[in-house]
Amino acid sequence: MQEAVLLLILLSAMSGGEALYLIHLPATSNVTENSPPETSVHTFSVHLSASLSPVIPGFPMIINSSPLTEVFRVKWLSGTNFEVVTTEKEQLDFETGPNIFDLQIYVKDDAGFMDLQVLTVQVTDVNEPPQFLGNLAKGLDLYIVEGIKPRFIYQVEAFDPEDTRRNIPLRYFLIPPSNNFSMSANGILFSTTEFDFEEGHNSYRLIVEVRDSQGLTASTTLQVNIVNINDEIPRFTSIMVPENTAKRTLLLDLNSVCFDDDSEAPNSQFNFTTPSAVGSHGRFLQDPAGSGKIVLIGDLDYENPSNLAASNKYMVRIQVQDVAHPYYKNNIYIYVLTNPENEFPLIFDQPSYVFNVSEIRPAGTQFGRVQATDQDLPQSSIVYSISAGGAGLQYTNMFWINPQTGELKLVTKVDYETTPTYTLRIQATNNEDTNSVTVTVNILEKNDEKPVCIPNSYFLAIPVDLKVGTNIQNFKLVCTDRDSSPRSFRYSIGSGNVNSHFTFSPNAGSNVTQLLLATRFDYTGGLDKIWDYRLLVYITDDNLLSGRKKADTLVETGTVTLSISVISHPTTIVTTTSRPRITHQILRKNAYSPSAWYVPFVITFGSILLLIFLVTLMVQLANAIHRHCPCKTRKHKTPLVKKGEMKNTKREVVVETIQMSTVFDGEAIDPVTGAKYEFNSKTGARKWKDPFMQMSKWKESSPEGTTPNRAVSAEEIGLPGSTDKEGNELSGTAQAESAGPGSRNQDGKPGTQKKRDAVLTSRPYPSHTQESKQCLLLGLMEEHKRGTLIV
Repeated sequence: MQEAVLLLILLSAMSGGEALYLIHLPATSNVTENSPPETSVHTFSVHLSASLSPVIPGFPMIINSSPLTEVFRVKWLSGTNFEVVTTEKEQLDFETGPNIFDLQIYVKDDAGFMDLQVLTVQVTDVNEPPQFLGNLAKGLDLYIVEGIKPRFIYQVEAFDPEDTRRNIPLRYFLIPPSNNFSMSANGILFSTTEFDFEEGHNSYRLIVEVRDSQGLTASTTLQVNIVNINDEIPRFTSIMVPENTAKRTLLLDLNSVCFDDDSEAPNSQFNFTTPSAVGSHGRFLQDPAGSGKIVLIGDLDYENPSNLAASNKYMVRIQVQDVAHPYYKNNIYIYVLTNPENEFPLIFDQPSYVFNVSEIRPAGTQFGRVQATDQDLPQSSIVYSISAGGAGLQYTNMFWINPQTGELKLVTKVDYETTPTYTLRIQATNNEDTNSVTVTVNILEKNDEKPVCIPNSYFLAIPVDLKVGTNIQNFKLVCTDRDSSPRSFRYSIGSGNVNSHFTFSPNAGSNVTQLLLATRFDYTGGLDKIWDYRLLVYITDDNLLSGRKKADTLVETGTVTLSISVISHPTTIVTTTSRPRITHQILRKNAYSPSAWYVPFVITFGSILLLIFLVTLMVQLANAIHRHCPCKTRKHKTPLVKKGEMKNTKREVVVETIQMSTVFDGEAIDPVTGAKYEFNSKTGARKWKDPFMQMSKWKESSPEGTTPNRAVSAEEIGLPGSTDKEGNELSGTAQAESAGPGSRNQDGKPGTQKKRDAVLTSRPYPSHTQESKQCLLLGLMEEHKRGTLIV
């Protein structure tokens, strides 16, 4: 069939513009799930061939679908217009059935022209109400035996396609609420009372409603029937006796309940036999004998094992008999039921509880259990609750207790650093008693806190020639950890530390560390190519752990990001290029951070030190100026030389200063003057030991024109001289070095000793006052002390 269809399609295609074809196909359409029959899915038309031959009746038609289905059919509208509609044969279900159908629509006319196109139908999902499944959808009959204590009855379940798929729970309700039954939000039906068939309550009709997350509902009916059992003991009379009734207590007088219809004695008189029957021996007695008065002589303790064996129910049989002939008699059955009383308190199995739980345990972890008991029988259910304690920062209670079992669990994760210990008050209650106990929950500390460092991120700029071992911009990391000591920190640099230029010191054992330059940069040699580094620093708190402990202990790691920019030296090379010039403007803005408190402190402290240094320098400069200032001169009244003596002599003085070492390690006597002087054994430098006295002696003993080491008078070089009693000046002398080859004449050539002497004596005497001479003499003394000689 498919081969024939393909052949027809091929022939139609070969016929060109005269072919029959479908309009608005192929196409894709949508239809919602659970759509009723005759729902329109897609409309299309048929374009007739050039022969205008009509479409064969029954066409267009769906000849194939993938997957196979009968949910769609083609419906004629008018003329050559058609539509695809749904049928009643199948139901579209998004959750259980296919969601996409490919329908092959085939059309053919009388001339033999044909066309085949595909319509893709997509089923869309809609929110459907919940559904009760199976017999529960039609209603359900439940049965409860009378006399049963309040308990679980039935679990109601419904299905919702959308919420079930998304794991969203449905909610259940009783409509209206009942005094005898309750239903939890997850659909559990409980009885809340004890039923007695004989009291007339033998049937209850409950309506259960289920609701999904979108508010859609469904309901069903539960018929709860009370089952009658043979729980009524045949008796003449029955007695409810408290378990703590005292001995010798009268329980029943049979004379008040037994009668004889005979009106006259002795026919109306009767006697009672001794009580007998199983379970009553030793517990009951007729006292006095035959009187019909039943008294208690035994123990009715409800918790007594022997009484438990008898179910705390006793039957007493007594025979009553006429005293007159023919001695009519009858058996009387007395049933004694023990009524339990609250004799024992509700107590916990421990006076207090202490539980430990690790701070890394997840929510829902069970870490302990409390248990309370009541020795009274029959046992009633005990309900546990947290009455006080356990509050956290975000939760009113960090713990949850199972109300039936007493198991304690975590509502959320706990934190040792926030609260290391919780004190709870657990309450237990039953139908009779209530008691409470203290529960201490100790949070066990674990290393679950990451080291936190200040600053967490930072930008640094360093010169390319920074010295190895330098603390980069005095940068420091200060780290803290809420559950680890500072000695536990270990620092390492992860990604970004190309060529290992950077390191931390110390790299472990401290909460404060410095960033150092470990190796120099080498951009010229090609080793380094990166100018901007982004370092990821790891701070791990495992420094104090051995290798074996690190594998078994929780270790936390914090991170810090450092951005480092290497600044190169400015270049003077002018680069010429044909590219357009681009100017990059970098805006740097200083922003003060409260964490950088040391910045204003360092600036202030440095400014104070700089100010002190400047003030000290200015004071020393003023003292130096005051010590070496030129003294005021005035014209000397007395001529320096006598009248007529060397009037026309023109003298010139050549002065050379030689800086000498200030260390003089030897002492000698001048062979000409006999004066003492000190000298340096390495450089040959020397100076007079006593300048004033030595110069006087040397002048007096030195002949004119002798010795190449000529002393220059103080007058010749402007030095002050001392005066005698007559006011004549006494020239002070200074020791000079011998004029060697370094001395030159006016032509720049080395001069002879004679010429140098002539030059020295040809210089005119300068005029000085006594005050200026003293000032210059003091300067000369300072020069001698520093080792500077005037030649």
